[in-house]
Amino acid sequence: MIELYPAIDLLGGRVVRLRQGDYADETVYGNDPVQVARDFAAAGATWIHVVDLDAARSGDPVNRPVVAAVAAAVAATTQVQTGGGVRSIGDVTELASAGVARVVMGSAAVRDPALVAAASEVVSVAVGLDHRDGEIAVHGWTEGSGLYLDDAYELYPTAAAFVITDIGRDGMLAGPDVEGLTRSAQQAGAPVIASGGVGSVADIEALARIEGLGGVITGKALYEGRFTIDEALAALGGGRDRGGCR
Repeated sequence: MIELYPAIDLLGGRVVRLRQGDYADETVYGNDPVQVARDFAAAGATWIHVVDLDAARSGDPVNRPVVAAVAAAVAATTQVQTGGGVRSIGDVTELASAGVARVVMGSAAVRDPALVAAASEVVSVAVGLDHRDGEIAVHGWTEGSGLYLDDAYELYPTAAAFVITDIGRDGMLAGPDVEGLTRSAQQAGAPVIASGGVGSVADIEALARIEGLGGVITGKALYEGRFTIDEALAALGGGRDRGGCR
């Protein structure tokens, strides 16, 4: 089953979206992330993808209480996957204790692949591979790492999933990189979660045809009314009658 991951990006406690990862180019969609999460859950989402943009840039997890509040608010029906500034076993343990079902490790995973294996002993871990033209970017997408997608997957044998974000498409609603994501799904040793560029139901339908895809993250398109949670779930073959969380 391909899962839908409606996204809540946190900056200063607000729900925002950035264009191509640019902190100077943000759109604010709300001041109550917990209510947004409740609305997503009520609409049928069984996963929510939360990103702490402050922590991704600075390492200071100022939004962690908000992440915990989101997880608690939707715990009965919906699991939370969260990333941004997850750089140590201490971070992983704190988030797991806060009720997060899966953490996403990006910069830290690139710096120290062994950390993913250690963190996987605590909670399910997805490796976030955010790239520009195939090169993984780190530190809130502000720096290139010198590591490329094709070489990355084998470094993380314990990863529960890979979150692949095409930074150039993120927040642009211009369509996902179906060809690149198909290649990633063929190469990765764990399910691939697609992120970046989803702007229509047709985009979701195109992603749903990728063999080995595990999920689709969408944010801006939902906030701007391009489609609903229900329509997205239907495009993935789910709908409101889907079973519970895995």
